[in-house]
Amino acid sequence: MNWDTQLNIDTEGLDERLADWHHFRYEPTPYEVLERLLDSGLINEKNHVLDMGCGKGRVSFFLAQTIGCRTTGVDFDSNMIEIAEKNRKNVQHPELIQFVCTKAEEYEITDEDCFYFFNPFSEKILRSVIGHLLESWYKHPRPIKLFFYYPSHDVLSYLMTLDELIFLDEIDCEDLYEEPDIRERIMVFETVSIN
Repeated sequence: MNWDTQLNIDTEGLDERLADWHHFRYEPTPYEVLERLLDSGLINEKNHVLDMGCGKGRVSFFLAQTIGCRTTGVDFDSNMIEIAEKNRKNVQHPELIQFVCTKAEEYEITDEDCFYFFNPFSEKILRSVIGHLLESWYKHPRPIKLFFYYPSHDVLSYLMTLDELIFLDEIDCEDLYEEPDIRERIMVFETVSIN
């Protein structure tokens, strides 16, 4: 299925205009991977998903339209947010989707309970984002899930050191591609229970 056509959006292509040591190029998550995420049942219509480094908004549009959950996409690139907003005008239920143009480490986390990352930025920025996420969780305890598509070894090692997070699941996507690559997976973490 051509999901961009089905959803009436345009999220294709790579964009390296603003790529540097801390911000990586725009590359949309393949729809086959998003279908695996959908099939996992780990996100439902009651969740509020935050896509860090959302680019043109593919993850937000896909999840809002297939699951019916609220989504927020955050990106520091105003051109990407402008494209995402144009796409938003063409979808059903645009009220479920919002985009914010700001640096991920400056975004104020409120009630979001699912966080999606596809290597949008460096580990240094990720540590800051996770710090803000955990501050929000301590202020307003709630179950939170974090989804990391195509994670690096360094990112996984860092996440495993956090007492507030536990490994929940792995969504294997390696079979979707001809070349074996152990990073073709979504690693899922969740916050520990607060008693």
